[in-house]
Amino acid sequence: QVQVMESGGGLVQAGGSLRLSCTASGLHFNQYTMGWFRQAPRKEREGVSCISWSAGSTYYVGSVKGRFTISRDNAKNTVYLQIDSLKPEDTAMYYCAADRLDWWLLPQYKYWGQGTQVTVSS
Repeated sequence: QVQVMESGGGLVQAGGSLRLSCTASGLHFNQYTMGWFRQAPRKEREGVSCISWSAGSTYYVGSVKGRFTISRDNAKNTVYLQIDSLKPEDTAMYYCAADRLDWWLLPQYKYWGQGTQVTVSS
């Protein structure tokens, strides 16, 4: 049974930082592309960042480039999202997703976590 679980969200002031973590079990983690998505109230789910199985390829949506950094530790079955210079518009539920196919920033991933809330106060 595949399980994907995010952690690390919270309430932070604008300009602050958070590091989100996502651990996946029940799969061969080093064969999976991992993605981070977010969804704010009344908005569609948005692909934020993704990383290939080898970490050789990473992608970011334009609004987070230079502020978000994705990384992975295949030995720990974990992917991270370092979020710096947070803005109120980054407020959303952040989801982690896994798939053996390279969906990159498209929301077609097979496995999803339950999400972790990030709230940025101005």
